[in-house]
Amino acid sequence: MQKSLPPLGWLRTFEAAARHLSFTGAARDLNMTQSAVSQQIKSLEGYLGQPLFLRRPRALELTEAGITYLPVVREAFRTLVRGTQAVTGAQQNAVQVQSNITFAVNWLAPRLPAFRAQHPEVQLNIFTDLWEPREMAEGAAVEIRYSLHPSDTVRTELLRREHYYPVCAPDYEVTLDNLQQQPLFDCSNLLSNWAGWVEDQALTWVKPSITYATTYLVSLSVAMAGGGLCLAHDTIAQDLIEQGRLIAPFAHRAPMPEAYYLLLSPQAEETPGALAFADWLRSEIAA
Repeated sequence: MQKSLPPLGWLRTFEAAARHLSFTGAARDLNMTQSAVSQQIKSLEGYLGQPLFLRRPRALELTEAGITYLPVVREAFRTLVRGTQAVTGAQQNAVQVQSNITFAVNWLAPRLPAFRAQHPEVQLNIFTDLWEPREMAEGAAVEIRYSLHPSDTVRTELLRREHYYPVCAPDYEVTLDNLQQQPLFDCSNLLSNWAGWVEDQALTWVKPSITYATTYLVSLSVAMAGGGLCLAHDTIAQDLIEQGRLIAPFAHRAPMPEAYYLLLSPQAEETPGALAFADWLRSEIAA
């Protein structure tokens, strides 16, 4: 006898846990407890008769069954989203945009009034993560990704490559000679880091103490408060520099290994609002 489908909630929980490789991350996304996520995954694994995750001490890892099942589940959700949009007509004007939180706050939010003025018919739903997921979130039409390597599963185009440099409060006193004695801040897990900036201009560097955060928002806030220096690049810092809240005390800019990419899901190609937002984004980034 053919099995019926597992509950939709179990599948949604599996997709979220696989996207974050974390039950905690899935719980945060789904507004559930970590134990509830764990229990739903166990129930789904029992239903399928095989494990979907390897439980490592610090992270999850998909099993072969999980790797095989994940794209099937994601495509099923995408089909449901497209079908629902087709019935409601929402595919024309409602656009789900995904980006990291620093880009959304420092670059996108100040420019949203301009987009609204040009496209009052388009409704944007903006979703943010501290770190870009491995794949576009379910239902997302457009993503702005800051990454070394963009996705190869959806249409992807380079938006912008930049240089990075230290920034600090306007009245903060610092020179290259005493830089490494200053409080230094950075965003973790990036190649656009202090060591790279120093090496790019052949300075002597003795591995000073650096405070790391999971988002540029933290390090930029410390710098604006006069607490030290942090690294930044134009997309996240230029507006703050023009407003006089930050300065770049040194002339040297190092090329960023990471870059900004535009990702468009398959449904975005058929969604006028998504295409309008993507065109606007390209022109604003180019400007």
